[in-house]
Amino acid sequence: MTAVAPVSTWTPRRLLLLTVVGVAAAAGAVLINQRFGHTPDWALFDRQGGVLKLHVAAALTALLLGIVQLVGVKGTTAHRIIGWTWVIAMATVAISSFFIRVLNPGSLSLIHLISGWTLIALPMGIWRVRTGDIRAHGRTMAALFVGGLIIAGAFTFLPGRLMWAIFFGQAG
Repeated sequence: MTAVAPVSTWTPRRLLLLTVVGVAAAAGAVLINQRFGHTPDWALFDRQGGVLKLHVAAALTALLLGIVQLVGVKGTTAHRIIGWTWVIAMATVAISSFFIRVLNPGSLSLIHLISGWTLIALPMGIWRVRTGDIRAHGRTMAALFVGGLIIAGAFTFLPGRLMWAIFFGQAG
């Protein structure tokens, strides 16, 4: 394994970006709540199967750990431990998604392409850091965070999907 010197990423620019994203998300949540006037229906989530619950738990874990990784100091023992935990969470999200077939009942859908790519790209990101290509490692893992969590997760909030129903009520 290649030794990596810790690198602080707590730059004013990154902190400003994180603050802007947080404020935008909070403002969006307030506006959506005012528009739809709906409190989350956790009973709807509770009625879901174990695979979907595992999928959501792993996705939320990966989301939180991913944020910590993106803004935290790189190259430390904590970064490596959190990173391996994030990789396991991401793999769990990807693998469990193959058992969730709501969009195309009984078959895989196009969204599963992201899951397949995640299972290919995770080892690539690990291999890149092991071979000393730290920049490529960072780009790969950041792209997985954005594509595999943020973009794929955004699809779950479309009207007619489960997360839409939980947070905004039934479509229609």
